[in-house]
Amino acid sequence: MLPNLLLKRAHLTPDRIALCYLGKEWTFQQIYDESTAFAEGLHSTGILPGMRIAVLATSNSQLVIALYGCMQLGCEIVMLNERLSDEELKYQLYDSKPDALLVDSLEKRNLGYRQKFSYDDIYYRERKAFYIEDEWSKDRIITIMYTSGTTGRPKGVRQSLENHVMNATGSALHLGVHPNDCWLCTVPLFHISGFSILMRSLFYGMTVSLHTKFDAESVVDEIVGGKVTRMSLVAVMLERILSVLENRNQFVPSSFQSMLVGGGPVPLSYLERAIERNIPVLQTYGMTETSSQTTTLSSEDAIRKLGSAGKPLFFADVRIDGEEKMGEICIKGPHVTKGYIGAAETKKPLMDGWLHTGDIGYLDEEGYLFVVDRRSDLIISGGENIYPAELEQALVKHPAVVEAGVTGQQDDKWGQVPIAFVVVKEQVTIDELKAFMKTQMASYKLPKEYYFIDALPRNGANKLMRRELIKFI
Repeated sequence: MLPNLLLKRAHLTPDRIALCYLGKEWTFQQIYDESTAFAEGLHSTGILPGMRIAVLATSNSQLVIALYGCMQLGCEIVMLNERLSDEELKYQLYDSKPDALLVDSLEKRNLGYRQKFSYDDIYYRERKAFYIEDEWSKDRIITIMYTSGTTGRPKGVRQSLENHVMNATGSALHLGVHPNDCWLCTVPLFHISGFSILMRSLFYGMTVSLHTKFDAESVVDEIVGGKVTRMSLVAVMLERILSVLENRNQFVPSSFQSMLVGGGPVPLSYLERAIERNIPVLQTYGMTETSSQTTTLSSEDAIRKLGSAGKPLFFADVRIDGEEKMGEICIKGPHVTKGYIGAAETKKPLMDGWLHTGDIGYLDEEGYLFVVDRRSDLIISGGENIYPAELEQALVKHPAVVEAGVTGQQDDKWGQVPIAFVVVKEQVTIDELKAFMKTQMASYKLPKEYYFIDALPRNGANKLMRRELIKFI
């Protein structure tokens, strides 16, 4: 058993600031009171502890209260990605079979779910008290999040209280916890990178500065102003922050502790530019099945091990499965899910206690993990393995290229050949890019075609969807 996180935190630090949103602040006591009131309103609709609630809403202070309210009532929360199409959402509702769907506005989507409530439906109901537990079972399911679905139908991942708490503990032991910590959250709360920040807030007694969406200008304002100490993001967001800092000729203050970058390998050119702006970038590696981080680079190793995702957190283990030095990344630890729901319920995520991630990487002689690419994105050309991320990292070194995506195209002679899609910030010709890449890559790795596009296709977690690139031809 573990303590009721909301109750315990409100008791320990009732007057400490828990949440900042659009200039308004909430203490942990206020968060507790408002979320308990929301839970009582939810309870009055007939929702009981142990029931499953799907939540489809924009990231804001109301969503934080609603999520904590669902936790307080003891419900399993199905976190729906509001960026998905109606058909995708209908599949996840059908697959997860929640007892109710909670939305911020009834007009938001016409999903036709039988039991549907809006925030207003809950706020204006007569409240019905319920027994507030002092302790929660560590096996209790807190959240259900669907995977990105990069290789087929997304799977609903069960994330227990133990998964979340052990991940937050491992992160704290690695990064440290400081009394004035404030985590800038611009990633969506429906994603594990966003929700894990809320869990850390309760566990550490840490302030969260919440933004509904990512805006590089406002993020830089807040960081340079010294208001926040940590942030989670993906590589494309880092590049936009760097561009703003460079355009303003500004530097990050020493009070800023760490910028955790996940969601895939980070181009070395981004890391080198970050060093120039005094940004302590820590590349991290994790996934929905691991309730966020599994490995994170230490700040003291940021330069010495540039490009590494670091060593496993305290309670995690990583191994490479394969006969060669490079192979599939496998993970073990109490932060790893025990299973899925719905159509994927019979699929066991663990083999002999290890989660096989489908990602390709290697461990160096000191045990640092380097993530190379997704196994499903691997291009095999004439018997040679070509990793799209390696080509993408080379392409973004060109001063005209902002982002790049590489995928494989069928070829009668070679089986597959790489083709590149680039987003540029200034005029450049295909011949210039070809000439540049010849200085960066072996000839067999060079893209056979180049396409200029306005933006790369990304999913709700801002991860590059390489399989969608072929549609731009």
